[in-house]
Amino acid sequence: MNLLRFLVVSALATFVRSFSPHTSAAIHRHSSTSLKMTAEVKVGDTLPSVVLKEGQANYESPKDINLRDLIKGKKVAIFAVPGAFTPGCSKSHLPSFITAQEELKAKGVELTICIATNDAYVMEAWGRTSGGSDAGIMFLSDANAELSRALGLAIESDVMVRTKRFSLIADDGVVTHYFSSAGQSSDTWAPNVLAAL
Repeated sequence: MNLLRFLVVSALATFVRSFSPHTSAAIHRHSSTSLKMTAEVKVGDTLPSVVLKEGQANYESPKDINLRDLIKGKKVAIFAVPGAFTPGCSKSHLPSFITAQEELKAKGVELTICIATNDAYVMEAWGRTSGGSDAGIMFLSDANAELSRALGLAIESDVMVRTKRFSLIADDGVVTHYFSSAGQSSDTWAPNVLAAL
């Protein structure tokens, strides 16, 4: 009887694990990611060729945007937030770039891009409702955290990978200025970026 109980419990545990987010494929994927610890991006690095998603109005299918193709030959400002619609991101980081658009353009920045690991639909809604899209900021989803990991800025979690808060300036895909939030979040806000340009 004990052997039968053991076999039933083992079978149930295996069945439950097959529906768990920690299946062997997920563990393998997570393990291989964490084994490939990428150094944090720095000035002089070339931004990777990764495909991000741009949400479209009226819930149309998101568009694939290759980051390297998008920024080729341009001076761009890229800032990333841990999450769309979150307090610090919505009250401080994003508004600092919305109000700085004219000043950034005067310093030669042709395009400002906001990145988060939220899906493309959330990013589109955040851009639209915050006024960021109207200000000319492009909102891109790094839902698979490919860019975040490639830059060494992913915050791994069992629930959702987030991106560490950062800002950078890149010229033709090469990082010329990098602003980390390791000291304080405001180091990544637009006034600090403008002061360095």
